[in-house]
Amino acid sequence: MAIRLALPKGRLMAPVASILQKAEWGMEDYNEKSRQYRLKPSNRDDIVAKMFQEKDIPIQVAIGNYDIGICGFDWLTEYTVKYPSCALEILSDLGFGEGAIYAAAMPGTIKGEVITTQHDAVRIAGEYPNLAESLAFKIRLRHFAVYPLWGSADAYPPENADIILISRQSEEEVSTLGFESLGKIVDFRACLVVNTDSLRCKDMSGVLASIKANIAPSSAVPNNAEKRVTIGAMRQNVRHGSSSEPDMVRLALPDGHQQSHVRKILDAAGINIDDYPSASGNRRPKIALDGFFVKVIRPQDMPMQVASGDYDLAITGFDWLTDHLYQFPGSPVKRMLDLKYGWVRIVAVVANETPVSTTAELQQMLKTNKISCRIAAEYTNIADYYARANHFSPYRIVPTWGATEAFLPEDADLLIENTETGSTLVKNNLKIIDTLFESTACVIGNTHSNRSSLKSSRMANFVEMLRKALEKAS
Repeated sequence: MAIRLALPKGRLMAPVASILQKAEWGMEDYNEKSRQYRLKPSNRDDIVAKMFQEKDIPIQVAIGNYDIGICGFDWLTEYTVKYPSCALEILSDLGFGEGAIYAAAMPGTIKGEVITTQHDAVRIAGEYPNLAESLAFKIRLRHFAVYPLWGSADAYPPENADIILISRQSEEEVSTLGFESLGKIVDFRACLVVNTDSLRCKDMSGVLASIKANIAPSSAVPNNAEKRVTIGAMRQNVRHGSSSEPDMVRLALPDGHQQSHVRKILDAAGINIDDYPSASGNRRPKIALDGFFVKVIRPQDMPMQVASGDYDLAITGFDWLTDHLYQFPGSPVKRMLDLKYGWVRIVAVVANETPVSTTAELQQMLKTNKISCRIAAEYTNIADYYARANHFSPYRIVPTWGATEAFLPEDADLLIENTETGSTLVKNNLKIIDTLFESTACVIGNTHSNRSSLKSSRMANFVEMLRKALEKAS
């Protein structure tokens, strides 16, 4: 039986590729330019490998889809702090990919081990929500709220978070961002991890020895017991009120590839905005509208931020709004304007060799064969709703952070994915069996009625200006 190996994309790819090259496995396709997710070493018949986003690897190894994985200890700890009894074991520290997760805040907000905040709860944001919750319990915060993010945590303080968790190589880097380090949560480097059941049942000694023989000697493997926070016995001292103008409209604009589209719409509406997109990475552009404050964040995070009241308006995709509303059907967030760009379909996808062409046929196949349906998706709430609506029982949602098309057919039976032309799906030997809905970029807003007439008027005026610009362009 072949040994299944999960390899990371991104920051760890080059040093991992160097190890495999020294091991002479014949893994030439494992490089940054490769478009192949499935890798078969030309010199090793006992191994099959696949590339994943690094943060997906602990999950894939823990649930047994892969026997061995390489990932950062940060993502491993983020997973195991929530699932301490999972089937994961660290075999080796690989000696590269160094860094640490730091808790950080704006300078001056921690005084004498007391955190001051203008809100009823200490708001902790970051890509490591399990570690954030663990931190809050450890320092005994009386009231706190954790905001899971897809990225860009450094954009959130002080307006939208009191503490953030970020990964950097040193406290100096944290300071360079304009933050004060409150303490180190955990050190990390790249680790070789293994599924404990596979270690017991499979002979993986040859593969593991080949990897270990080609890594540089390093210090002991970090473990959860070594996590440390130097914040001390932080106590929460809540200050009520708000330093911002109560009639200020807080607007979130997207980072990434959507910025050029948004800029065109704002220009067409006669709304001047300075430094967006920003060559310097500025996340607080100035907008020529009285009573508006703007920040640039990830579109995936916007519905939750608007629902929580941190923002009044945002420009995101209808797909991410829908995913949010499936999880929180009573959320005070709604689509206020369709911006008519960024069109994609949200589709259900299976491998070409799966003998079904419709959702009904898939349902019947699962029922006849009495098998559980594994559904991989970035849209975990849409996937869960779709599975329940179509009676895919039993089923399991496999959360992913990109490159979802790589999961079929070995690691999932069904994908919930977005596509524009479908060409990427075809290239990966996949087929669409259902279209759930269509998505475009949109303006979303908080519908909470407890706001001043001036703020409501400003929000409505902004939406109307964009509406008129779209009507003029059509």
